[in-house]
Amino acid sequence: MSDFAHRHALRVYYEDTDAGGIVYHAAYLRFAERARTEALRDIGLPHSRMQEEHGCFLVVKRAALEYERPARLDDSLVIITRIRRAAASLLLDQQAWRGEERLVRIEVKLACVDQATLSARRLPEPWLGALRARISDCSAEGGLAP
Repeated sequence: MSDFAHRHALRVYYEDTDAGGIVYHAAYLRFAERARTEALRDIGLPHSRMQEEHGCFLVVKRAALEYERPARLDDSLVIITRIRRAAASLLLDQQAWRGEERLVRIEVKLACVDQATLSARRLPEPWLGALRARISDCSAEGGLAP
């Protein structure tokens, strides 16, 4: 198991909040998407390269969120992304943190889809190998702490 943990910092903007200044629940999905995209880019696997070279892309198959504390307008957050499994699909653990306070846990399952047929397919190399090399052991509660 590796120690791979990607950190993506962001600020909560007005567009992310409800009328009370609390981050709207669906905004965390956008935050997680940005963090996943940047994690892949940082390990040399941008989405555009997967499409151009392999004719496929990743789609969210399942997302499960557990909200612990609210984020508010102007908060500075860090989204931590770790890879749990890379096989026929990709399983990620993502968490949103404000300082030392965990706000949300997100488990995301991604599937690889053929660009032409939109059918599920295996992750291409070198993607699969690179992702497997970064699998993290985050089975322990709080295993994604910053």
